[in-house]
Amino acid sequence: MALVGLATGAFGALVGVGGSVVMITIMVATRKANQHQAHGTSMVAVVFTGLVGATTYAIKGAVDVPAAMILAVPAMITARLGARCTHALPEWKLKRAFGAFFVLVALLLLLKHHLPVSSEPLTGWLRLVVLVTAGAGTGFLLGMFGIGGGSLMVPTLVLIAGLGQYVPQGTSLLAMVPTGVVGAREHWRFGNVVTHLLPGLVPGILVGAYLGGSLAGALDERILRFILAGVLIATGTRYIRTPRPAFAVPKESSVISAAS
Repeated sequence: MALVGLATGAFGALVGVGGSVVMITIMVATRKANQHQAHGTSMVAVVFTGLVGATTYAIKGAVDVPAAMILAVPAMITARLGARCTHALPEWKLKRAFGAFFVLVALLLLLKHHLPVSSEPLTGWLRLVVLVTAGAGTGFLLGMFGIGGGSLMVPTLVLIAGLGQYVPQGTSLLAMVPTGVVGAREHWRFGNVVTHLLPGLVPGILVGAYLGGSLAGALDERILRFILAGVLIATGTRYIRTPRPAFAVPKESSVISAAS
């Protein structure tokens, strides 16, 4: 689990997106957790990835603190809604939704340099509207899928807000911290956090996030994006094809049976 945490932190801080994708996929594949538990535990990981990654970017002056605060406020509200939505969905539906989200993120990564980018940074009320909207959407996805907000936040800041390349990554990592705390607390309340995995995950995440943030400006981001996009499409397609069970027992019935 320390190696899983290392990969999670490194990917999350390196490209501002994708770290939790690695973590959730491995946790489910190795039977360390079911889909709901993987999402909830990933929310805890997002907090540490954001904290260390944002600090590393901030040292380089690549964090827009006011923008991160504006993003975080609506995100903290919608993160709770996303966590509740995750808990309400049966596992096979959650897997299908997760797979569709994988494919969407992969397309955003592949089309990143082919989409029109704002020539100048937005200012005034227009900037505020864009940041609040991006924060609200990111918070919901973060709470539901347990994935760092960079999957939606970074493309929005780059393509629409015109903030450049590396500043949006650092800004999104900072906004993930308070949002992740709110979402993780909600998942913890639902029992979706596997606490005995955290002692291995958290140290790996701390080291990986530091390494990823330090290497962000030194590696060719295009190669990383293509590799990650390929993994996302392959994994997402497999999730989308998750069969619907012949007979699904409602969560309430399962809890009652287990208690009896």
